[in-house]
Amino acid sequence: MGNPVRSVTDRISFKRRTFLAGASLAAATAAMGVPRAAGQEAVLTVGRGMADMTGEPLGAGMNGYAVMKQSTTGIRFRQFARAFIFEDADGVSSVFVIAEMGLMFQSIQLEVLRRLRGLFGGKYNESNVFITATHTHVGPGGTSGHLMVDLTTLGFRPVTFEATVAGIVEAVERAHADKQPSNLRLVRGEVKDAGVNRSFQAFSRNPEEEKRAFPTGVNPESLTLFVSRGGKDVGLINWYGMHATSFGHEHTLIDGDHKGWSSWRMEKERGTVHRDAANPPFVAAFATAPQGDITPNAGLEPKTGPGYENEALSAQILGDRQIDATQGKLVDISGSRIRNRHKWVDMRNVAVRGEFTPDGSDQRTGPAILGAAFAASSQEDGGGLEVPIFNEGERGGTPWVKHLNDVTVPSDWKEIHGNKEMLLPLGYIDGMIQQVLMFSVTQIAGLTIITNSMEPTSMAGYRMRKRVAEVLGVPLETVVCQGYTSGYAHYVATPEEYDNQDYEGGATIFGRHELCAMVQVYDELARSLRDGSQLDSGAPAGDLTGWIPKSLPGRPGIDRPAWGKQFGDVITATQKVKAGDTASVTFSFANPNSDLRRGVGYHAITDASGAIVADDFHSSTIIEFVKNADVVNARISWDTQGFSPGTYTVTVEGKSRAISGELTPFEGTAEVTVV
Repeated sequence: MGNPVRSVTDRISFKRRTFLAGASLAAATAAMGVPRAAGQEAVLTVGRGMADMTGEPLGAGMNGYAVMKQSTTGIRFRQFARAFIFEDADGVSSVFVIAEMGLMFQSIQLEVLRRLRGLFGGKYNESNVFITATHTHVGPGGTSGHLMVDLTTLGFRPVTFEATVAGIVEAVERAHADKQPSNLRLVRGEVKDAGVNRSFQAFSRNPEEEKRAFPTGVNPESLTLFVSRGGKDVGLINWYGMHATSFGHEHTLIDGDHKGWSSWRMEKERGTVHRDAANPPFVAAFATAPQGDITPNAGLEPKTGPGYENEALSAQILGDRQIDATQGKLVDISGSRIRNRHKWVDMRNVAVRGEFTPDGSDQRTGPAILGAAFAASSQEDGGGLEVPIFNEGERGGTPWVKHLNDVTVPSDWKEIHGNKEMLLPLGYIDGMIQQVLMFSVTQIAGLTIITNSMEPTSMAGYRMRKRVAEVLGVPLETVVCQGYTSGYAHYVATPEEYDNQDYEGGATIFGRHELCAMVQVYDELARSLRDGSQLDSGAPAGDLTGWIPKSLPGRPGIDRPAWGKQFGDVITATQKVKAGDTASVTFSFANPNSDLRRGVGYHAITDASGAIVADDFHSSTIIEFVKNADVVNARISWDTQGFSPGTYTVTVEGKSRAISGELTPFEGTAEVTVV
């Protein structure tokens, strides 16, 4: 893991305020100039809401790379949940929450729904609440409830779990209070130079007629649903597919990656104050589209995004390109009705009819098995095991696992899992991995959104969208596929891609025909929605929250200030700094996990008038927590580019924990003069 002091210097060497200021006017003008056309917009009641959901910023394992030593050391950007409620004249609702986190889990979904029942009765329930993750790889984890995922974060983290759930529920509450008549319009754009297919050899196995849809292996399509009131835009949801892996597995500061930057920047430029997000003028959610095989690292190895070694610059450039793509062609989604269908499916044993398989033969899925290619990780993005004892298919695979399979694996496993070099048969152990999963099809006027809990490759997503569009008789460009929703069950690749056994195929856990089974489920859901018929929606396998042992590193300890100091005292400080350079102040602090300060933050920088000019919701500051036994110091780095000369006050707030467990608030201040 990199030196945290050096990492700050590296990450703020790019002047974020200069970049933001230089592009803001053009972006704001362009985004507001998206075309409108009478009769092509939808008219519904819409509510928007957002809330801070930042988890533990010190010592919490991060979700995404499965690297145990990657644990949080501070905050670069706080995490947010953004909720949109759509409601028609009959009172039918659909709720979409986009959460800036690595993965979404059934444990979170079930607890959010339980709390929503307490607030709103049955109005918002599993049939119409869809929570999705942006898939940032630099957010705190330990919230799964299934052992396979929580093993990589060294156990369950109840503090981060509570922050996540509370933030999501608060965002929905705010969206509910915000409901009012609104216009919706859908814009189709294209994102330029923002991702490459990291498994192109596997993608190339797909049929030629399908590959013509996006021959580079990247679907550049960006769909943006704008919400407007009185002719003024007040929010949006954007869907575009690209992995949020601009930051590699050595990065340990909480960040929303490129999608988080897109949201923050658009909201900031339109007057949203993230410290005071109860009634924002604009809410911008950047969600995922099928991106399982799409990397932001154009050089097909870590740190080869457009900013190269400067990962923050890569995230910002890619985020800005997604903002640019919110412009484009207006797509007709006129209408005023909302309809939802959902179904829980036990993916361990789905009989797949021949009409859904490539060769027309009947097939089936089986209990989850992860392959050696999964253990190899996506070698273009990094992560996984440091010792390279496994390989993806295009790198020759892992012959010793294949030979072991030849003598130890039952024939029915081979029939279901085909070319997979089977390594981890987790589906045969209760509680290890989620296998009963929710699928949904929702129509919001003329827009159709299908959700699942997987990470679909570009072509897998295309096939699911295409089938639903055909059944419903709607244009393909009005159908969105959204993964990472209502749970998590690794990847889904096409059968052809699966045979190559790259990372995506090795992580397609239910066998070669997993996608075929999913298309069959969507066919059933779409027909029910089209015909107005009802279906048995089934039920989840049960809530495992609390079953996983709590993380030992996550247990609270006793705080002690730095030697000779009190909590909040200044240890070192930049007293005078030239405008454009970085100021740094280190305070004697306490473990920040005792008080996550959700919605208010740990620090603020005020000018001579007392106005807050920066904080840990802002792009110009970073807060790091440096721990030595039971002593924790907080280091604030402030990029002064664009700030006027003058004297500023840096303030930190936190709570220290005594041996009794009692928490005592403290505060510290320091002055920095910008010249």
